[in-house]
Amino acid sequence: MLRLLRLLLLLLLLPPPGSPEPPGLAPVSPGARPQAPDLLYADGLRAYAAGAWAPAVALLREALRSRAALGLARRDCRGGAVRPRPGAPAGLRAALRRAECLTQCAARRLGPGGAARLRVGSALRDAFRRREPYNYLQRAYYQLKKLDLAAAAAHTFFVANPTHLQMREDMAKYRRMSRVRPQSFRDLETPPHWVAYDTGLELLGHQEAGLALPRLEEALQESLAQMESCRAACEGPEEQQGREEEEEEGAGSQGGLYEAIAGHWIRVLQCRQRCVGETATRPGRSFPVPDFFPGQLRRLHEAHAQVGNLSQAVENVLSVLLFYPEDEAAKSALNQYQAQLGEPRPGLAPREDIQRFILRSLGEKRQLYYAMEYLGTSFTDPDPWTPAALIPEALREKLREDQEKRPWDREPPQPRPVTYWKDVLLLEGVTLTQDARQLNGSERAVLDGLLTPAECGVLLQLAKDAAGAGARSGYRGRRSPHTPHERFEGLTVLKAAQLARAGTVGSQGAKLLLEVSERVRTLTQAYFSPERPLHLSFTHLVCRSAIEGEQEQRMDLSHPVHADNCVLDPDTGECWREPPAYTYRDYSGLLYLNDDFQGGDLFFTEPNALTVTAQVRPRCGRLVAFSSGGENPHGVWAVTRGRRCALALWHTWAPEHREQEWIEAKELLQESEQEEESEEEEDEDVPSRDRSPEPPSHGLHRVPDKAGKPARVREEL
Repeated sequence: MLRLLRLLLLLLLLPPPGSPEPPGLAPVSPGARPQAPDLLYADGLRAYAAGAWAPAVALLREALRSRAALGLARRDCRGGAVRPRPGAPAGLRAALRRAECLTQCAARRLGPGGAARLRVGSALRDAFRRREPYNYLQRAYYQLKKLDLAAAAAHTFFVANPTHLQMREDMAKYRRMSRVRPQSFRDLETPPHWVAYDTGLELLGHQEAGLALPRLEEALQESLAQMESCRAACEGPEEQQGREEEEEEGAGSQGGLYEAIAGHWIRVLQCRQRCVGETATRPGRSFPVPDFFPGQLRRLHEAHAQVGNLSQAVENVLSVLLFYPEDEAAKSALNQYQAQLGEPRPGLAPREDIQRFILRSLGEKRQLYYAMEYLGTSFTDPDPWTPAALIPEALREKLREDQEKRPWDREPPQPRPVTYWKDVLLLEGVTLTQDARQLNGSERAVLDGLLTPAECGVLLQLAKDAAGAGARSGYRGRRSPHTPHERFEGLTVLKAAQLARAGTVGSQGAKLLLEVSERVRTLTQAYFSPERPLHLSFTHLVCRSAIEGEQEQRMDLSHPVHADNCVLDPDTGECWREPPAYTYRDYSGLLYLNDDFQGGDLFFTEPNALTVTAQVRPRCGRLVAFSSGGENPHGVWAVTRGRRCALALWHTWAPEHREQEWIEAKELLQESEQEEESEEEEDEDVPSRDRSPEPPSHGLHRVPDKAGKPARVREEL
């Protein structure tokens, strides 16, 4: 009954048919106390599922408004609550007085029960963080023929979910609609500090320091305010949800009142420390902008200096030095500003807001490191500027050991110069055709001679036999996952071994597939990472075939421009190392098997995904190897005729991401060999069967060419 009354109330609040829609997602019920966001959201989804588009819009918008109002009320109450005076004992009486203040404020703002009555579970918090309500809103607005609002809701969802393929298609449809205005594509949820920050950076890029300054200052103030909102939420009931595992772990302990109080306080402090990273994380990203607050201060002092505000420049550069006292660039800038001022200014000091921020943060870190040392708790410091002296000596050693256990997180080693390879045997018959300089990039190489024509033929036959048997692994269906104009066939090493065991494909091809992948790994490690071992992460034999009759006026690519271990953002040139990208991949390789097709060349681009910097034509035995990060965006031109086959390989420094299927495939093929040898021993008196020649068993041996020529010797570069 209560939900029915709520639904009727919201229907009454809807504007009459034909009335103008308020801009954006304005409050449906201005001034009203927020209601339970979880119930509103659930009711909105039920209305959406029933096709009741107008009620769905009203309920979803009210859920968003209530969620925002709940956070604002919590921040305001905790910011205005009574706190102990400096120097006063923070005893139980002070804590009770603060609790009473918070309870009264929450009751005034949120009604009886306060924030506890409107508690939101972790699943719903995640849904709002992913902006899922806007996914439903855009469809409901579309059904109501409110296209501008549908486009705004779609754009808002897409900003936080840039890899959502269906929304990408919907966005493209909205852009093609003549009735949708370009200004409709706006983010309705972007925090104010990001709006001001991006505007300030854009103005700085146009050498407009005077116009950029107020926006940069606004960005810093809004960033601090956003962090306060986050910190305020750490003391609320929502933060105490999702702790079931921790409670279960401690259920068997004999801890009493003091342990419980300490545990609660530690969780609050951990949450507060995470707020720096949350504030510095753009919508839709998983990782924060590094050194977000010091970076803003650096831009501020440089902009102040450009317009002649030397006193403000000194204040901001002194604030940078609070984070990094030994920063040579900041110290040099400070000396320059002081020299330009011409006389000592004793009143100049770091910004008070930054001083408060750092002192408070260091105080919390001391408590967390103490708990980590003596109570066995965990804490991951989000700040690179934390002074080493703050960390207890015993913990410094532990943190050092943890870092040494993860060597793949360090900077990759620099590749050897080309002259080095003139004196080193890579593999028999392999030549370096193009290095990074010739390919106009970094950590790129083209090497020829990794396969003989006979070996290419064996692997091509393996792919053909597997496809003929209906075996496809890696992707589902016959169409390419990247374009509707090509047919895609993929085969993993384990699937090849299973087919060979079943007699569907020849064992020679399956064994050669394993041997060649190890050959590529050995070469890639020797060339790019001689000081650190590389492991195979994934091996995939792939073929792309042009579909006849679908190549006329084709405009798409066989594989769009991308990077292999990060999500490429062509608009900003950034590449975000986060899911759904395979972030653990460090080097990539493409070993080509043929060239009897049209199109299909690999190309590298600038980070804008438009400017082509290098192009490579496939041929049998040619390997293109490169680092997997944003420094090597690449794509594949459309295959417009024929069938293009290649062995795609990815390598990693992280041993836990080693390809387990490769190991399973090797064991499976070895079992088959042992069974065959056992059968031969039992049938020694039986005439030998006609068996196909087996592939080489050692990494440096090669399958002879069809003409019977001996294996090629190494060529000098």
